[in-house]
Amino acid sequence: MDRALELEGLCRRFGGLEAVGDVTLTVPRGARQAIIGPNGAGKTTLFNLITGELAPSSGRIRLFGRDVTSLPAHRRAAMGLARTFQITNLFRSLTVEENVLLAVQALRPSRYVMTRPVRAYADVQERVRALLERAGLWAKRAMPVRVLSYGEQRQIEVLLALAGEPRLLLLDEPAAGLSPGERREMARFIKGLDAGLTILLIEHDMDVAFEVVETIAVLHLGCLVAEGSKEAVRASPAVQEIYLGTEASRGSC
Repeated sequence: MDRALELEGLCRRFGGLEAVGDVTLTVPRGARQAIIGPNGAGKTTLFNLITGELAPSSGRIRLFGRDVTSLPAHRRAAMGLARTFQITNLFRSLTVEENVLLAVQALRPSRYVMTRPVRAYADVQERVRALLERAGLWAKRAMPVRVLSYGEQRQIEVLLALAGEPRLLLLDEPAAGLSPGERREMARFIKGLDAGLTILLIEHDMDVAFEVVETIAVLHLGCLVAEGSKEAVRASPAVQEIYLGTEASRGSC
């Protein structure tokens, strides 16, 4: 199996609290997988360990076959790892196009050139247009980000992560705060991304999670308690009890 990500016995402790405990997980290249679990399960902490924002207390992390446990975040990003965060963080006074332009330019040698306008670089402009067209936002390129709907702003966050053409994309609750219609649009957008891109996402909205992924891992109190196909996880009484609580008795998983 060609593996994009391997976690082996991964742990992170904060004093006496074990936020992530002995997680072993493999994500094949090109897979679409979700990590679900109740609040406080350790999902975002796990993402922070994968990206290098936190160092593990023990365990190993391999990215595309290479041990990156001790590598800083920027080295992992250079290997093709990108992520989004729960909270939108855009330049709200700049236009849609300018936000994406900054992300694309930041990853190219032209960012160091001060004597030539960025719009003179055809490859940069083409990449910006391709990204915005993918999200259906090219027609709104001249609008300030602040006037867009929250759902559109969340899509731009994903575009910024895609600017560097990553091979593994981590999405931290991409549908958080969206209306039902915006959540459906976000699911459609994620499903439409390059099939060769490996995606690992955290999501509380089960409709979104089950719509866009093939496999699911369930965290509870920092531990991996279930992993498998959507159907197997949906049917698991243990998962229903842990994640959905009393809703399990209504068969809503």
